[in-house]
Amino acid sequence: MSKNNAVLSVLLHKRHRIYETRHSYFREGTSTLFIAKEMFLTKGTGKHREQLTSFEMALRDAGIAAFNLVRVSSIFPPHCKLISKSKGLKKLQQGQIVFTVMSEAATDEANRLVAAAVGVAMPRDPTLYGYLSEHHSHGQTERVAGDYSEDLAAEMLATTLGVAFDPDQDWDAKRELWRISGRIVRTTNMTQSAVGNKNGLWTTVVAAAVLITD
Repeated sequence: MSKNNAVLSVLLHKRHRIYETRHSYFREGTSTLFIAKEMFLTKGTGKHREQLTSFEMALRDAGIAAFNLVRVSSIFPPHCKLISKSKGLKKLQQGQIVFTVMSEAATDEANRLVAAAVGVAMPRDPTLYGYLSEHHSHGQTERVAGDYSEDLAAEMLATTLGVAFDPDQDWDAKRELWRISGRIVRTTNMTQSAVGNKNGLWTTVVAAAVLITD
């Protein structure tokens, strides 16, 4: 066998092994698909003279600072269960790579109101996916920001399910319409608000939906 043919044979063998590995890695039904089976909601606030440190303090307050957080887009997976924060944290290990849908807001202006919210909308049919929405604001109260994030998630799910609604209706009217339709089983939100520190320290708020894939 010539030198070139020998090199080609080695390359083809390696490619075949890589294909087998990838085929096995992405085989349906394995945990490597990273489809979350459970999810919990959390929130926190932090204050510090450095913005990054105030963010770290907010993560600590939320109980998720010990993980390597990876932000993902906003789908509530089929068959996923919403569990308590205490149960969820017991399923995670320090240093673990953890996927999250997170909202954050920060200010160093005295008395400036900030809010971060994550809204959740789940379909009645557990085989279908729902939606998570991130919303952050300045000047909104915790209730207003929370309702808005919940509204966003519900609207995205409603359009997916084909539920008719008037986008100009207020939140209570749309919520009643979706309840009557029977297609959306539950909506909720997790929201954290805070007022900017009077001495000019950075104030950061976070809200997160933490996905558990194991």
